[in-house]
Amino acid sequence: MRFLDVGYKNFVNTSRIVSIASFDSAPMKRLSQDAKEAGTAIDVTCGHKCRSVLITDSRHVILSALEPSALAAKEDGSDGGSIDS
Repeated sequence: MRFLDVGYKNFVNTSRIVSIASFDSAPMKRLSQDAKEAGTAIDVTCGHKCRSVLITDSRHVILSALEPSALAAKEDGSDGGSIDS
């Protein structure tokens, strides 16, 4: 099992991630708001500006303060941001 560092000492199981997207678009902002209302949003920004949205296979929406490109680089293992267990 591998975990991705999504910022501020928060980790997500990489096998559960379906998509990593930028928060800037209106559809992602709407998706995030809908998930908050449904109780399926997980905010790991620690009070910082949301920059990316991770969508999981369980339909949870994870809000991260890291850029999507930084998360993708960590997921690829080039930045050392993932953990094997």
